[in-house]
Amino acid sequence: MKPNSSILIWLYIGLIMIFIQIIVGGITRLTESGLSITKWEVVSGTIPPLSNDAWEREFELYKKTPQYLEINEGMSLGDFKFIYFWEYIHRFWARIMGFVFIIPFVYFLFKKALSPRLLKNLSIVMLLAILAATFGWIMVASGLIERPWVNAYKLSIHLMIALCVFGYLYWTYLTEKYSNFSGRNMDGGINNTFYIFSFLLVFQIFLGGMMSGMKIAVLYPTWPTMNGEWLPNVITNAGMWNHENFTHYDSNEFMPALVQFVHRCNAYILSVVVFVLVYKIRNNSEYFNHNFIVKRGISSLVFFIFIQMIIGIITVIYSIGSVPVFIGVAHQSGAILVLAATIYLFFGLKKNVN
Repeated sequence: MKPNSSILIWLYIGLIMIFIQIIVGGITRLTESGLSITKWEVVSGTIPPLSNDAWEREFELYKKTPQYLEINEGMSLGDFKFIYFWEYIHRFWARIMGFVFIIPFVYFLFKKALSPRLLKNLSIVMLLAILAATFGWIMVASGLIERPWVNAYKLSIHLMIALCVFGYLYWTYLTEKYSNFSGRNMDGGINNTFYIFSFLLVFQIFLGGMMSGMKIAVLYPTWPTMNGEWLPNVITNAGMWNHENFTHYDSNEFMPALVQFVHRCNAYILSVVVFVLVYKIRNNSEYFNHNFIVKRGISSLVFFIFIQMIIGIITVIYSIGSVPVFIGVAHQSGAILVLAATIYLFFGLKKNVN
């Protein structure tokens, strides 16, 4: 059956919008804008402050937050408007995505253009999106009460849920676009290597969220060593390995050092595993010679991982005093592209492409 071009365009637009939303989320984090809007108003929050009095009311609410009292006390209204802008755009774009999804969804449903498989997949995407939005508020709330910033663990979980939305929608898009391709079982050796790589990639992205949430690059803005040490002494100190340091990670350098060290080491391991995976696939003529998706997937994955590592190093060495927003966002974008290439390759490995 020929795929419905209108549905494919709709799904593709959804992917682009989610990609943009994740990027805006990264900017919101790096500019410390996420706590500027202190209320979760799904409907009324669509309209931003339109008068000076309205701005003053919003600013007064922000002045009661730990972030203002402990970090930004004395901030001007103009500076507040800047951070408010990014959080507002992040929330507003989420609302727009909702409309872009729901209106065509109802239309296609009415036209009976959605197959049972597609309907099931879209339902899962919708549930994941609702989960991402809900957890987003839980994440913000943690910075309005507990700390003067968003909890890094919750930030990483929010990021991972958002990437699940993107990944599952991308898989749905590929399934619809190549609906005429039949399934197949993956080669055992390739299958095991791929799952090892996938696990390491998911772990790496989670650590990346922790890096952003803790702004760790600012503490160790050097490469290949970490401020002159290959293994920071704070990590080897047995007394630092306690529940308190894992929970209150901002109290000393233990967790920032540990997360960045593991993030770096995992990146090196990933680069090795991906080349092992590529080697196994290229030496399996059944996969490589007759499957254009696999060929494209391999090329994309290797390219994006290489670029991602370069941008990661640049991000670290330029994070002196603060993380450069443009470079930090580029690094986050690279993570999404690596994930997309991984999903694309996996799809190709699971399909008979004639």
